Amino acid sequence: MVRGVAPEEWTTAEHVCRYLTRADEYPRRAEGERVLLEHVPRGAPRILDLGTGDGRLLAMLQADRPRMLGVGLDFSELMLDAAREGFAGDERIEIVEHDLAEPLPAVGRFDAVVSSMAIHHLEHERKRSLYAEVFELLEPGGGFANFEHVASPSERLHLAFYAAIGEPLEDEDPSDRLLDVETQLAWLRDIGFVDVDCYWKWLEMALLIAVKPTAPA
Repeated sequence: MVRGVAPEEWTTAEHVCRYLTRADEYPRRAEGERVLLEHVPRGAPRILDLGTGDGRLLAMLQADRPRMLGVGLDFSELMLDAAREGFAGDERIEIVEHDLAEPLPAVGRFDAVVSSMAIHHLEHERKRSLYAEVFELLEPGGGFANFEHVASPSERLHLAFYAAIGEPLEDEDPSDRLLDVETQLAWLRDIGFVDVDCYWKWLEMALLIAVKPTAPA
């Protein structure tokens, strides 16, 4: 999770428990995350997870990458507690308290950076600056995979998404700051990433992937 304009919901046990209970139930989410896993190299030694929540994405990555070293960032104490409990005794995974609304901390360089349903809480200007920071901390050839909640191109499709996930529109997260796929892909290209594309999409869920060149352009 990240701290948006209305972050208090992610500091309450009721909201966090509700999200964690439903996290694996959202239609097509598992499908999109499987595509993400396929595009993170099995041999990536160091992986950073932005907005790690309870660490579910790190755990999924670790299942096929037993030697990887992972770092997860989150601001929610409740989420951090859940992640630390899940990785208790595992020295390969480090969980760090950090608000993604602020510049990334000095946690080293990485072969892959991932995120799942987190960055959309940031204001648009911060999203773009975060992407630039990710580019800087990636090793040459490293990849950025962002499984994200994105904006629909129309109100009809926005309503269709909430109907499809079984959520009433009045329960829409007040901290959402949704942005369209095309704008984000353009930002990634402008920053210097290559092989930039939307690798998977279903209504308002999309997987954006970009690679840092192995040599300066």
